[in-house]
Parts: sequence; C-alpha cells; structure tokens
Amino acid sequence: MKKFSKQIMVGLIAILFALTLTACGSGNSKDGSGDKSGDKKEEPRTLHVTMALSEEEWEVMKKDIIPAFEESHNAKVEAIQIEAKDVVKQLQAMNKAGKMEVDLIAQDVNNIATLITNGLMEDLSSYKDKIPGEAIPGLVAAGEFDGKTYFFPYRPNVEINYYNETKFEQYGIEPPKTWDELLQVAKTLKEKEGVGRLALKIKLSGDVIEIVEFIRQAGGDPLDLTSEGTITAFEYLKELWPYLSEDTLKASFSSTNNFLATESVYYAPNWPFGVNVIVKDGGKKEIKTYEGFSGPKGFVKTLGGEVLGIPVGSPNKELAMEFIEYLMSKEVQEQLVTKLGWASYRNDVYGEVEEWQKPYFESVKKAMEVAQPMPNVPYWSEVNQALNDALSEVVLDNKDVKETLTKYAEIVEKAKSQYK
Repeated sequence: MKKFSKQIMVGLIAILFALTLTACGSGNSKDGSGDKSGDKKEEPRTLHVTMALSEEEWEVMKKDIIPAFEESHNAKVEAIQIEAKDVVKQLQAMNKAGKMEVDLIAQDVNNIATLITNGLMEDLSSYKDKIPGEAIPGLVAAGEFDGKTYFFPYRPNVEINYYNETKFEQYGIEPPKTWDELLQVAKTLKEKEGVGRLALKIKLSGDVIEIVEFIRQAGGDPLDLTSEGTITAFEYLKELWPYLSEDTLKASFSSTNNFLATESVYYAPNWPFGVNVIVKDGGKKEIKTYEGFSGPKGFVKTLGGEVLGIPVGSPNKELAMEFIEYLMSKEVQEQLVTKLGWASYRNDVYGEVEEWQKPYFESVKKAMEVAQPMPNVPYWSEVNQALNDALSEVVLDNKDVKETLTKYAEIVEKAKSQYK
C-alpha cells in the first residue's frame, strides 16, 4: 500500500512539473510562436478631417483612399462634409472654446486668407520640404503668406471649356479662341436655334470665377473695379449677354453637366470632373473640351481647387501631417486622376490616365499653365458680392458700366479700410 501511494505521489509530481513548464512557455517565446492572447493591441488614433465633396467623390475617398491610410497608420479617419464657407465659423467657435475638434481641413484655395488672418491655422513652414518637387509652383505659392507656409497642395482645379462637336460641325463653327469669336459663336447658335445655346457659369450670385477671368483677360484687376480692364470686361459681357443661354443664370457645376448632357446648351465652361460625368458615365462622346479663349490682353484662367491645412490646437498634428503626405503621394494622386477625373498638383501622374481621357487632360494641363488664384485678401467676400451686384445691374438692368462700377468700387474701398 505504501509502495502504491509512493508511485501515485511521484506521478502527481511529474504531472505538476510538466504543467508548470507548459504554463511558463506559453506566450513568452522570443520568436512570437507562443500564445499572445494576453497582449493588448494599441487603440487606433482618430483623425478628424473636413472636406467638401460630391457623393461620387466621397465614394472613392472612403472606399479607395482612406482605408489604406487607416491600415498602414493604425488610425481611424473621421471625414465629414463641411462647405468651405462654413469652415471659418466652425473653427472660430472651437478656437474660442479652447477645444479644437478638427485635425485637418481641405479648403478652397480662394477662401484661405480669412483663416490665416484670424490666426486659425498652424504655421507649417518647418514641413515645407515634404512638398514633392513635382508640385505645380502656382498651387504651392497659393498656400504661402508673408513668407510662411500654411497650406499644402492637394487638389488644383481649373475650368476647361466643353462643346458639342456634332452641333458645332452642323453649323460650321469652331471652338472660339478669342472674345470676338466667342461673341460670333453665341450669335450663330442663337440665330440657328432660336434660343441661346452658349452658357457661362455666371449666376450673378456665388463665386465670380469667370467674371474674374474676363477682367484679367482684359488686363484688369478684380480688386480695382474702376480699372480700364474691368470696365472693358463689363462692357463686353453686356454686349454678349443677350446671346447667352438662359441657363447661364442657373449654371452650377452639376447643372452645367446636365445642360451639356441633355443638349440644352452646346458650349459651356466647367470643372474637369464633368468629363467623367458627361463622357464616361453619360456616354456623350461628342462632348469635347479645350483650354478656352483669350481676351484682348491675353489668356488667363482662374486657379481653383483645394489645399490642406492644420487648425491651431489640433490634438493630432503629427498624424494630420502624415495624412497630408499620403494625399500628396503619387499613388493617391494617380487614383484621384483616373477614378475621379480630378486635376493633379503633380506633373508626373498624367501618364497613367486611360487613352480616352488623354485629350481632356491635355485641355486641363494647358489651362493650368495660365491659371491664377483669386486675390487672397480678407475682404474678398465683399469684392465677390460687389462684382456680382455690379454685373447684375449692367446686364439685367442696362445700367451704365462706368457709373455702376464706380459706385461699387466705393463699397470695396470701404470694406478694405476695415482691415487696415
């Protein structure tokens, strides 16, 4: 009996010893082959980003662009839609409360002056060397103020001019290259069709991108409403207006695509993204594009698009900077060009576009070469309103050009004086 008990005891000790060795070895091997169930994975950091995108653009951003960054950086990107005009108010409120809840903003290049002058944006000059050498200089310069870099290039934009090749061939006309030719094409289309078929994106409310182009093409300054070039541009638009399509007063980005696709108009300027909407998705292969027309003092387009900046007080500044680098990368820019038809701030990505896209992007590149940003002044909203109101009185109410511009020039000067 004693012998049996002794054998049992020896067996129990052996079992306990084996279990101890197993417990000590599990999850602790240097090669990581053990059980790691006790390890805790680091929680992903959350990056709050604001953008203003269409439904189609959000789809690509959330499906193809953002996930790759989240995976490689163990991050969660919370991207929300905020229109450019609302960004300033949102950031001001957060800044005043001392609780910044936005880490990165994609902002219209023509609406960044107010953000900077109000001290809402981080000085990112120390990161400037992260801007690729392939960047278009104009968009890099647009993010600089007083020798400091506040915004990084991301998505340039410039209008190109769309026309219905079939209709133009039917009436024996060519895409206009000068103001005189633009007027003649508008007259011909109205004479042949009985209604205007040439539209501009001049709603006399909202952005004044094309009004500014006309002013600059006449050698004028959009900040000086009494300059000779501004007067020349307004006189020309007054002459052209009766021959334009009525859709001009309803022309937005999306509605202009619809006007061209449904043949309500045969000619209109619009952003490059319209190529995918009209030609690729809509199948309207007869819609062609070119860079546009010149004025008496040259060929000028307006640089639009978005740049990236980090608000003062961002809790994730370094992660935000990493996301900026990612969005500026060649890989991401190629996707934005091919999948969305966006223009790129890089000059090394256009070789990746599909064959059918190449003629359209050739128009974009030519227009981009002469594109200039809007004046970045804190009183630009007042200038914008003055230009719209002045042109409305000239073309709709038949007011005298010089008298009208002189009246609104005084309004602009008053607005300017408030920021001195």
